[in-house]
Amino acid sequence: MGYIAHIRESDGKIQTVEDHLSGVQALAEVYGEKIGVKHVTGLAGLLHDMGKYTNEFRTYLLEAVNNPDAPPKRGSVDHSTAGGKLLHILFHTEKLSMYPALLAEIVGNAIISHHSYLHDYLCSKLESPYLKRVEKALDIQEFERSKRCFFELVMSEAELEVYAAKAAKELEIYLDKPSSATIECKLMFLTKFVFSALIDADRTDTRLFEENKTVESQQDSMALFETYYEKLMKEINAYQSREDAQTPINLLRRDMSDQCDAFAEKPSGIYTLSIPTGGGKTLASLRYALKHARLYGKKRIIYVVPFTTIIEQNARDVRRILDDDVHILEHHSNVVNDADDEDEEIDGLINTRQKLKLAKDNWDSPIIFTTMVQFLNTFYAKGSRNIRRLHNVTESVLIFDEVQKVPVSCVSLFNQALNYLKMYGESSLILCTATQPALDYVERKLDMNADAEMIRNLDSVIDAFKRVEIVDKATDEKFDTDKLVDFISTRLSDVQSVLIILNTKTVVKSLYQKLKEIEVPLYHLSTSMCAAHRNAILAKVRKHLDDNEKVICISTQLIEAGVDVSFDCVIRSLAGLDSIAQAAGRCNRHGKRGIQQVFVIDHVEENLKYLRDIEQGKEISRRILVDLKRDRNEHGGHLLSVQAMEKYFKEFYENLKTKLNYPLPKLSKDMINLLTSEKKGKDSLHQDYKHNKGMNLPLFIANSYRTAAENFKVIDDLTSTVLVPYEDEGKELIAQLNGQETIEDLSRLLRKGQQYSINLFPHEREQLIRNDGLVYLLDGKVLALMETAYHKEYGLDLDNNGNFDLSMF
Repeated sequence: MGYIAHIRESDGKIQTVEDHLSGVQALAEVYGEKIGVKHVTGLAGLLHDMGKYTNEFRTYLLEAVNNPDAPPKRGSVDHSTAGGKLLHILFHTEKLSMYPALLAEIVGNAIISHHSYLHDYLCSKLESPYLKRVEKALDIQEFERSKRCFFELVMSEAELEVYAAKAAKELEIYLDKPSSATIECKLMFLTKFVFSALIDADRTDTRLFEENKTVESQQDSMALFETYYEKLMKEINAYQSREDAQTPINLLRRDMSDQCDAFAEKPSGIYTLSIPTGGGKTLASLRYALKHARLYGKKRIIYVVPFTTIIEQNARDVRRILDDDVHILEHHSNVVNDADDEDEEIDGLINTRQKLKLAKDNWDSPIIFTTMVQFLNTFYAKGSRNIRRLHNVTESVLIFDEVQKVPVSCVSLFNQALNYLKMYGESSLILCTATQPALDYVERKLDMNADAEMIRNLDSVIDAFKRVEIVDKATDEKFDTDKLVDFISTRLSDVQSVLIILNTKTVVKSLYQKLKEIEVPLYHLSTSMCAAHRNAILAKVRKHLDDNEKVICISTQLIEAGVDVSFDCVIRSLAGLDSIAQAAGRCNRHGKRGIQQVFVIDHVEENLKYLRDIEQGKEISRRILVDLKRDRNEHGGHLLSVQAMEKYFKEFYENLKTKLNYPLPKLSKDMINLLTSEKKGKDSLHQDYKHNKGMNLPLFIANSYRTAAENFKVIDDLTSTVLVPYEDEGKELIAQLNGQETIEDLSRLLRKGQQYSINLFPHEREQLIRNDGLVYLLDGKVLALMETAYHKEYGLDLDNNGNFDLSMF
């Protein structure tokens, strides 16, 4: 019997190691060709499982087959070190040649890490986990056997040297490409790209073998985008026959849409789209994306939104227009919790845990809707499931909706990712919002294209779309909850609908309890509800609004970013200017009621002690309001002018500049320092190593990719995703995840699970465990709520008794 890579579950058929290595190489080359490094990624595919050419691993697999009730310990045989060790021996010699040695470091790290996450070249303990791994003492006889088998059955040593030379040349060309990025930054993104390509190629080849398929079916994106564009233009042209088509606002909407269409002919780059709220931003950006993708051969269109609450809305609108449910993916969060997996179990027999890893979750759909959290996780968070998607973010059009919501601590990381995608990823990036942040004024700037704004005469456009008056009630008086209830009651005598947006859960809870005394339909939207549940609540709210009935909605800021609702009156607690502008976008959205009022109040019961970003934004907005009260011509004459926004963001980022690089006080470093610091930099770990050891680290790369990933979280608390039993479909979904599914079925169910999941903070998960509110599925890799822990009206119930816990929204 030859050496075994995998044994198929259905018929016991063997995939040989050489077939697997060749298959992964071929896929990895396709992925790497997108940025001109096909031999670099192909080299990773060729060598990643070289360690399976051992008697030890073959025995390990056969024992697992013959003793299913008492299999050997998972991951007890190390097969991922051998390939990285071989590269280190061949190309990381005493007389280092820069590009072959760099190649060994980059590809070697991907290989040794492909069952966990990238190793640190240098960690905070001033050790090199990477070096320890590639210099690890392996059984000499087994290592020599694996080398001999590889050179005899896959590629000769001479052929490997030729192939590696091509890879080294690609690396040289990549690093020599003119860019504002440092070499360390280029190397960081390249290492992550190679790792992403290897992970996806390995899992895809294994899945194809398990499903008894020889090739992956490929969608013709160009033909699809052509069809989509025709459908979109049919929708846009249909507006021309409407009675109100010739109103000034609708003519301006059509003009801005036409401007986006013409702009699509420009080369890919980083651009801004500053259409005001109600200006048709979603369709205009889709029009740009479809045309640009067709003209420049982009593989996919990715919408990145700030909150899960608007993924389903935007995706629903696009699905309706394009008449396609198959090729549009909503990705809210990772349903499978496997970020901390540190084993080599994905190889050999395909069990339930392995199927979860092999399930398609790689962002290869033509159109994707996801969140800023998931986008940033793809580049910076721990877990092979996250980084697997990175290579598919290249050759794309990315629309960042409400980009002003990028968390302050992630601004520099966000800018670096976008600059990489522009320079190396062959992607076009659109910052789409009514309130453009000053992301090019920070230290690590966005490499924005010249004449980046897609819409001409922005000030005139903003004036034309003015539908609300901002009423300043924050600089002269204070509101508590009782006073706010009275004020809302007064407003309801003049208007039919009121939306109240406050800064903290505590004041929302207090206001909600007291508003229940008013005999008016009352709703809230909450992240404690799954997407399907939120859609149902929004449908009820919209029905009241469409029928011009009395209705009150109360929420934290989650409702203000892009949710398509239009209230007669909005009350917004004082916050950043961008938040006030977004709240105003939920008032008189279509301008049907002349000029309506948005009241800005100062709620004295809000405790912003732990919400420094909101507190900073609030104080800057207050100063701008005071300026406007003193001189009505200041800052462009009104709170939402281009000049006011520019002043706000410049001051906001200046006040918080110490947070922009994602500081890590425990390590006395920041994230940028861990990922991209120069070896000679005064604050680099390498300088600490040199001072401590009295010598240089014998590597070209000395950064801490794993430490950075372990410390990265877009929001303050790491959350875990849990499926919820909302309505019959949610309950059926949970019931179907019983471990007997095929990989194809798992892929389908996990995709559907995006609509029926919420995120739990650690303390919430612990409380549910204490209250027996959790169910563990698929060997504990997927969590679900008990039916009694999800209220059909209010969502998550931590007490697991169906009672509504107001502290949860």
